[in-house]
Amino acid sequence: MRKLWILCCCCFGVASLAAREPLNIVFILADDLGITDIAAYASHYTGKPVEDLYYETPHMDRLVGEGLAFSQHYANQLCSPTRAAIMSGQYAARNGFTTATPKRETYYNQDMETPEGFYPHDVLEHKDPIKEQQAWINGRTNTALDPALTTLPKVLATHRSAFIGKWHLGGHGAKGFGPLDQGFDEAPAWFDAGGSVYFNWAGGWNSKALPFPEMPQKESAMGTAGPPPYADYLTDDLTDRALRFIETAAADQRSGADTRPFFLYFNHFAVHTPLQAPKETMAHFEDKPQKGTLGHDQAVYAAMVKHLDDSVGRILQILETRGLVKNTLVVFTSDNGGVEYTNPAATDNFPFKGGKACLFEGGVRVPLVFWMPGEINGGVWCDTPANCIDHLPTLAELTGNAIPDDIDGISLVPLIENPKVETEPRTFYWHYPFNVIVKHPDNGLPLTPHSGLRSGDYKLIWDWHGKVELFDIVKDPYEANDLSKDMPDKKAQLMQQLQSWIKESVAERYLPILNPEYDASKDERLYPFIDLSAPARADK
Repeated sequence: MRKLWILCCCCFGVASLAAREPLNIVFILADDLGITDIAAYASHYTGKPVEDLYYETPHMDRLVGEGLAFSQHYANQLCSPTRAAIMSGQYAARNGFTTATPKRETYYNQDMETPEGFYPHDVLEHKDPIKEQQAWINGRTNTALDPALTTLPKVLATHRSAFIGKWHLGGHGAKGFGPLDQGFDEAPAWFDAGGSVYFNWAGGWNSKALPFPEMPQKESAMGTAGPPPYADYLTDDLTDRALRFIETAAADQRSGADTRPFFLYFNHFAVHTPLQAPKETMAHFEDKPQKGTLGHDQAVYAAMVKHLDDSVGRILQILETRGLVKNTLVVFTSDNGGVEYTNPAATDNFPFKGGKACLFEGGVRVPLVFWMPGEINGGVWCDTPANCIDHLPTLAELTGNAIPDDIDGISLVPLIENPKVETEPRTFYWHYPFNVIVKHPDNGLPLTPHSGLRSGDYKLIWDWHGKVELFDIVKDPYEANDLSKDMPDKKAQLMQQLQSWIKESVAERYLPILNPEYDASKDERLYPFIDLSAPARADK
């Protein structure tokens, strides 16, 4: 059943897509790729010709030029929450994914008894080294997606499924929480970490040494690099393995050995830190005349983007040479906005405000493209807001599989069929209960816990320190004009809506806690601390 409310409908030329012959799917998820890191997206928002831009993304530009690109697609502010949302079709905070952690202690990996009301893979503590005053103590986060959930590969039961790349949903190598445990048939190469080195990575991926000696298991389940040989550069190697899976699955379809359509969920580590790239690729960008355009000036990052783009090109090439284009859908997106908090900044999300870890558009608005020439009209932009929770129901409908009831996303098939169809306004939610070293783009101080929503044209961001901002995202996509004082009724309505959602959907342990050691007299923020959290907390 389609769950997108349509007010008017006309055929856009792909009405039979969801009912066609078995559909192969290649879903590519980039890591930390900002929305204007793709030249076609940057050109769309700024009007600058692609040839005037610093990053070179001809293959991703081809996806945009030949596919359907969403201009207002949202992810979460960090990677694990987005990955949990894609896998479950549910808001990440519902399942406790409120941030993405490096290796952190949990009840499970410390072999501790889990307190009542907690989850074994909840972190004991997660905090950054912040010297500034903090009115809140950080909330918790979950680190392992519950295998009991109805996840994306389980929904696509008709498909031969494979996972390749970055996992970061497995509790830091906890046994029983890897891709195969979540329903994938194959996992040729994967690693359960937030980042990976790009050279000489295989040893770390294949290591069975426990990341925490106290873990109640014999060896680590962090992942596998797969069998050798290995390409020198990680992005290239993962692409090699993705191509092998496509080749094998296509050959088995032809021979009858396995006639199921295939679903490849390809999660790149690119362009996540550490910033590393082959020297010869970097050299191409060192003195490029366009260096500095849109704030893009890091040759190593530009080289990483190029290898990611080359990966996309190789995927498209094999689909074409093997005659798979006519029945294979390619989906491309990113898990969060580009990183601006490194020194120097890895990239710049201009003209959007903020970046990774922020709830401003630069942190959560990401590219999304559906590509299937001959079935999806090319070079079309869809301006209807969408969200990463929508991928599961969309792919379910496209493949004729049942859409689970207990999800938050809706199928985007009606928009794929007609990107201009008028729809009912939707509401999206975010929750990030952490003080982090990432600097707020307005005051230059570490971010405090934030929650937010977008409802129709309006977006509200609640800084738990006591500030509430309101933006008309359609008229002001760059969030320059705070309307909270001009529209107090709208602010109050959306604040109530956000707090009601938090109360109903987010467990108490994933909320910040008041800091008894907070000293307001030493706080550098220009707005006073005000605790507005009571309506968001469960009744006790």
